[in-house]
Amino acid sequence: MGQTCNGCGVCCAWAPCPLGMLVSGKRQGACRALQWQADAGLYRCGMVAAPQQVLRWLPGPAAKLLSRLARRWISAASGCDANLAVAPG
Repeated sequence: MGQTCNGCGVCCAWAPCPLGMLVSGKRQGACRALQWQADAGLYRCGMVAAPQQVLRWLPGPAAKLLSRLARRWISAASGCDANLAVAPG
């Protein structure tokens, strides 16, 4: 907690943030916008990385703007705020 995001995806897999709630239409469970980025080996928010993959109806020009807004709304790059412990499965 408080460290730079390591892309583990635990926070978004546990519950969507307020933006994820709008996108996913739910308050619990994995966020629909959570995306695995194989080339980087980590999870990222699709609303930041690729909004048109999450919201297929989104026009191209709006995708760039939404990506910037999403980065701000989820407070990207401000550090991990997930106070969660992952139990070995």
